Amino acid sequence: MPVYNLQINGKQLTADVAADTPLLWVLRDHLGLLGTKYGCGIAQCGACTVHMNGVAMRSCSLPVSAVRTAAITTIEGLSVDGDHPLQKAWDETDVPQCGYCQAGQIMTAAALLKRNPHPSLTEIEDTMQGNICRCGAYHRIREAIQLASTKI
Repeated sequence: MPVYNLQINGKQLTADVAADTPLLWVLRDHLGLLGTKYGCGIAQCGACTVHMNGVAMRSCSLPVSAVRTAAITTIEGLSVDGDHPLQKAWDETDVPQCGYCQAGQIMTAAALLKRNPHPSLTEIEDTMQGNICRCGAYHRIREAIQLASTKI
């Protein structure tokens, strides 16, 4: 089995896994980064979203061999103290319910705000439409993103 040298959350980490192992399972099962969640396994729900070179990617369908030298950021690496504007806005607007989708929602929104710090409501809705919230907190998710965009 090959050994992969991965750049995750600013650290060099290694994983001895098969080339077709999804990044999600490398993160969770081999590196102990449990913030990224398994939802559907077919890149349709967004629970497994991470950043690859700043772009939101679904880690459940991304083989570790495709990562190569890319910088991967998980929810654990978004901020050291949980003080990213989105994380603060999430709390301020009471988004959390069951919490299962939160990491993927926040990571998708963070990629949006990185490329467009002040998106329109339509841009937020278009970007977030692929992330499923089992609890239906979509209106509070939008509000949190809009609030965070005023603090970036």
